[in-house]
Amino acid sequence: MQTRNRSTLTPLVFLCLLMFPAVGNAKEWTIPLAGNAYRISPEPGNEGFTRTGAVTLSQPDDVISAFVHINEPAALDLSINASIPSDSSTLVAKVEYQVFTCQVEKPKPTKIALGKTIVQPAGYVRIDLSGMERSGATYGQIMSLNISSTSKTLELQYVRSNEGNMFYWGRRGPSVHLRYVVPPKPSLRYAYSEITVPENRDPLGTFYMANGFGEGYFGMQVNGATERRVLFSVWSPFQTNNPRDIPEEQRIVAIAKGPGVRIGEFGNEGSGGQSFLVYPWQAGRTYRFLTEVIPDGNGNTTYTSWFGDVAKDQWRLIASFRRPKTDTHLRGFHSFLESFYPTHGHLERQGNYGNVWVGDVAGTWHRCVHAAFSVDATGQGQHRLDYAGGSDGESFFLKNCGFFNETGTPGEKFSLNTVSRKPPAIDLESLPRE
Repeated sequence: MQTRNRSTLTPLVFLCLLMFPAVGNAKEWTIPLAGNAYRISPEPGNEGFTRTGAVTLSQPDDVISAFVHINEPAALDLSINASIPSDSSTLVAKVEYQVFTCQVEKPKPTKIALGKTIVQPAGYVRIDLSGMERSGATYGQIMSLNISSTSKTLELQYVRSNEGNMFYWGRRGPSVHLRYVVPPKPSLRYAYSEITVPENRDPLGTFYMANGFGEGYFGMQVNGATERRVLFSVWSPFQTNNPRDIPEEQRIVAIAKGPGVRIGEFGNEGSGGQSFLVYPWQAGRTYRFLTEVIPDGNGNTTYTSWFGDVAKDQWRLIASFRRPKTDTHLRGFHSFLESFYPTHGHLERQGNYGNVWVGDVAGTWHRCVHAAFSVDATGQGQHRLDYAGGSDGESFFLKNCGFFNETGTPGEKFSLNTVSRKPPAIDLESLPRE
């Protein structure tokens, strides 16, 4: 015989309930899984979301985890909206050390109680959902998680709706940036930086962007389980998300590329010329990035980037692009850290950005010891709060995703120590250019 809406409450929980007495009418929040949940088991990937936003639990080892942020310790009542096409099933929900079970037996979405839990301290709460028993082909579909509380001061942060395609952006996670302080004069020709990715902070779908500038970006990515890339792109001056719409006279022209580098176009975030090298970079090693920006005096600017492993003391050309209708030196020097696979936005990532320099047209290098922190609309809108940046004195760092309980402050300034460092030892005349 199966018992509906079973829950396990330890003596500690009963004691905690006395600490969080009811104080009035309960507030309730509905957390859509389509914007706040991920497949954790058997491995991250396609969660099985339907067009309605529900997620289907099909296999015994399927585990879907939902995340929500609370601003204070609280007693929470949990329930789900779930359905099953036919037959019935038993679902399991886990919150830290507590386990709840419930039965699903209706073909239309129905609110089903799970139980009460105490969550402390403040921060992100993870709720794991899985199947336990079934009499049909699946364990059913879950549309949303519901949380209610009688606390008048409790606030929850999560992706509330798909307005602005936020289910996609919210599950990708917040992107974070460093904008470097550079000397105002003379004009700048080179951007140089180094990136070290800590061990186990390199999940699938991460872009560690090293040298960002007003017209493009250059960095390294985790593109697949066995594929990593070094990527260099330059936007066209023609504003469009479809590269085929760019007039011939405003197209980015590839002048040169290094061995093994592929050249193409990109769209959907503006459009332009793109190059990438499939390269097995590794967490724990330090890589260096150099970008040169030269106007030709005829209304065009040439952008060239090189990449290398610091330990090997070698440079390899990635590509050189000519951008029409552009007359500029290096401007807007910055770095960023981005998650670009929404299926992996629950995994923490970090990049350490060290030894950052700019070189001017007179041949002098200037170390960048100050940077300002910022976050994209996902963080600014408080859809996600797991983002941070800072300095350890020797390097700047950025980290995001993973639902860690730390939130950076947009506009915050970071500094490195001012101990004199030698500028990068680069024989600029010997750099490969083809």
